[in-house]
Amino acid sequence: MNEPNYLEINKQSWNNRVEHHFKSDFYDVEGFLLGNTSLNEIELTLLGDIRGKSILHLQCHFGQDTISLARSGAKVTGVDLADKAIDTANKLAEMAKTEAAFICSDIYDLPNHLTDQFDIVFTSYGTIGWLPDLDKWANVVSTFLKPNGKFIFVEFHPVVWMFDHGFEKIEYNYFNSGPIIETTNGTYADKEAEITQQEISWNHSMSEVINSLLKNGLEINSLDEFDYSPYNCFNRTIEVEPKKYRIEHLDNKIPMVYAIEATKKTNHNNL
Repeated sequence: MNEPNYLEINKQSWNNRVEHHFKSDFYDVEGFLLGNTSLNEIELTLLGDIRGKSILHLQCHFGQDTISLARSGAKVTGVDLADKAIDTANKLAEMAKTEAAFICSDIYDLPNHLTDQFDIVFTSYGTIGWLPDLDKWANVVSTFLKPNGKFIFVEFHPVVWMFDHGFEKIEYNYFNSGPIIETTNGTYADKEAEITQQEISWNHSMSEVINSLLKNGLEINSLDEFDYSPYNCFNRTIEVEPKKYRIEHLDNKIPMVYAIEATKKTNHNNL
């Protein structure tokens, strides 16, 4: 039995979403073009003053965070697997009159498309679940960081991905037990969108994430967990404060997001 090609399946899945996302209230492109940032308090605090910094933004979708980083004075390169997302990112940067570079590439293949090293590598919210091998991912992060460069990573907590879609029961393994192949309707940004797509994802435990970074020459400076999501992207949510959402019947009892700041060791050489 042949394994399904997760890259092709997920590329198509994300290409299907782009047009719906671009038009959605969730992404509020109109407000974004008027000057709103797409970045949240969690990552803004970790990033600090980025004026003059070079930043590599992995899995950038159609580029709002990439452009927000550029608006803050950084020189930014965004990367995404989906070609429609990258095409839209280039158009959005032009509409926003902001300079940002974009590369269409699978994360694992990025060393074949880019040779620069950066002051900061950044990735956030719903990214690593699409990747089967975190050791390869962390190696890519480390490869593109300058010595003493910073990795800023914000992601949904693995506890969230244990639940079924209605947050009624534990349905999925906390640990990486192999690919999760599903067919979904709609999308988190527009649950009524008339799209159906197959997708392949993986759950990654906190220990898997941390150990992959440590193995690839990164020192963990901080690890924080948060009892809310800054996005209303799950089912059965309630807004407890502006831009802070929880699963209503679970209140503040589960972690929903975590954030890592790490530094590349000066003596680490990537293979």
